[in-house]
Amino acid sequence: MAQSRRVEKVAALIRKEMSELLSNGIRDQRVNTTMITITEVEVSGDLQHCKIFVSIYGNEIQKDEVFSGLEASQSFLKGELGRRLQMRRAPEVVFKLDRGMEKGISVLNLLEKLEAERNIKDKKLIEFQE
Repeated sequence: MAQSRRVEKVAALIRKEMSELLSNGIRDQRVNTTMITITEVEVSGDLQHCKIFVSIYGNEIQKDEVFSGLEASQSFLKGELGRRLQMRRAPEVVFKLDRGMEKGISVLNLLEKLEAERNIKDKKLIEFQE
């Protein structure tokens, strides 16, 4: 479903402001310990709900800790977004962990493994024919 220009514009503004807030606005040490990247922002058509997809650098324990810090900061971030964007009602903010990079890396590893197995089979076939 196509989004209106207003929804797309609000999503871009939320992404910009949220990036600023995540790097400078949150005092929670759990959030400030590692690199967080906002990969996508989805805003509902009525501008009342906002899903923010984040990619967190680190191991699983660090990711869980940072993500819990983000969830604990949701109400603060909602208030700051409303103030910065000068919206009558700020959207409800929900963070989602984006595992796209991890999935991409695992697919690449599987492809490399399959290629290595294929090369071994081809090598054995050539040796058998000689």
